[in-house]
Amino acid sequence: MPDIYRDNPNLKRANVQIEFTKEQIQEYQKCWEDPVYFTENYVKIISLDKGLIPFKLYEFQRQMMWTFHTERFTICKLPRQSGKSTTIIAYLLHYALFNPTVSVAILANKAVTARDLLGRLQLAYEHLPDWLQQGVMTWNKGSLELENGSKILASSTSASAVRGGSYNIIFLDEFAYVPNNIAAQFLSSVYPTISSGKESKVMMVSTPNGMNMFYKMWNDAENGNNTYIPIEVHWSEVPGRDKEWQEETIKNIGEEQFQTEFDCSFLGSSNTLIHAKKLSVLSHSAPLTTNAGLRVYEKPNPESSYVITVDVSRGVTNDYSAFVVMDVSELPYKQVAVYRDNEIKPMQFPMIIHKIAKVYNFAYVMVEINDIGAQVADALQFDMEYDNMIMTTQHGRNGQIAGGGFSGKKAQLGVRTTKSLKKIGCSNLKTLMEDDKLLVCDFDTIAELSSFVGKGQSYAGEDGNTDDLVMCLVLFSWLTDQTYFKELVNLDIRKQLWKEKESLVDQDMAPFGFVLNGVTDEYGEQIGENIDEYGSVWNPVVTSNREYLEDW
Repeated sequence: MPDIYRDNPNLKRANVQIEFTKEQIQEYQKCWEDPVYFTENYVKIISLDKGLIPFKLYEFQRQMMWTFHTERFTICKLPRQSGKSTTIIAYLLHYALFNPTVSVAILANKAVTARDLLGRLQLAYEHLPDWLQQGVMTWNKGSLELENGSKILASSTSASAVRGGSYNIIFLDEFAYVPNNIAAQFLSSVYPTISSGKESKVMMVSTPNGMNMFYKMWNDAENGNNTYIPIEVHWSEVPGRDKEWQEETIKNIGEEQFQTEFDCSFLGSSNTLIHAKKLSVLSHSAPLTTNAGLRVYEKPNPESSYVITVDVSRGVTNDYSAFVVMDVSELPYKQVAVYRDNEIKPMQFPMIIHKIAKVYNFAYVMVEINDIGAQVADALQFDMEYDNMIMTTQHGRNGQIAGGGFSGKKAQLGVRTTKSLKKIGCSNLKTLMEDDKLLVCDFDTIAELSSFVGKGQSYAGEDGNTDDLVMCLVLFSWLTDQTYFKELVNLDIRKQLWKEKESLVDQDMAPFGFVLNGVTDEYGEQIGENIDEYGSVWNPVVTSNREYLEDW
């Protein structure tokens, strides 16, 4: 029986006995203990200029490899053509050879890229001496299995890529180029996979590509908000790259592309609504609470006024229903909470809006009604009897005018996104954000802003990116230019409206003997007593709006 695997003279089949020399045993021991030694002495790669050559590591590559070897979670921000993927491939080869019965996943933004990376690993394996090889069990373009029980899989990065399996190492190549929704779903599915083992590893490597999930993971790693070890390499650490090389490269690819691909700056896409300089200084905050799509950044302030703008989807996987809660008490307006979910059904959505709106001091709610949003608005107004709905009326060429009730011709419960409205909303949003009159703190919102680009005569999310939260901001920005909004945020008017409402409440409670006695609740609001027809005094249970937060 031949000792080779399927007529490949470079591969040893399984169950082939080899007698090691004393020198080979010593070398095997050195390779097992030191992945850098193994790589520099036995791993070969393809060079564009010289063909097949030994892989001689740069100093930063040696440090990277030892970090991979000693740490569980690493995230690497590296420039183009720095040998980042090849370095990791060499380490994965070492890991599979010297650790029996391990599973390794090579994942990339495209399946063909992942298979190419596996192909590089297979090439390096084929040029190992027989005594370093494990016998081959299976060997194809998408996976391999060795005699020691180790397996390597190549696939695209998706939520289902490693679900159901147990992996010792997951390598994520060019993670910044995985769409945000897929990246988020993937990470939520990966954690149970890696948490099953105490020594499982994740290696996330990429060149920046805007403010997306990779940006968030990197930012959190730098700030100590996750357990990933950040590894950063400057382009000047790659031999042969100097000032002259920099100037020549900028001439060929442009300043902005150089900043992204070689300076590794987190810039937004080109032609974004918000200027790149403004996007580059935006930073996200960690939410106070997170639950089922809701992220709260500031709890309700009893002295503040709030507006909620709502974008409704059909509940299809890649389409999100969303809303933003804005504190409009003063400039700058602040984003204090967001909701974003791609599985919520339209008929369930009003209950969530209703609950959050009540918590935020009975916030004013404006629903986009182009599609099934009208059903959500109707449910809030008529089924749940929520009073603080923003309505609009059509006024000929002037378009839609916001108001608090049905008046004028063609009144509608909510607002329709027309070309004209979107144009005004986008313009207002740009002005508000670039003049620091609107503060955004949510990661998903910032990510969407960084890919909200010009398309024809309008703006929309770049292909593969969502824009649901940005559209909520566009609706809000359109609203800020309306006379009705200016009345809402006018404190004097608000106080007058509250006095009128308070008077109506007193009148309604009069038959039940409601008496103000000077007692106040935890927020300084007056409460009273109920005195029944027999003279008995009943103290009411006062429930603060803030208590709704406990359910989130």
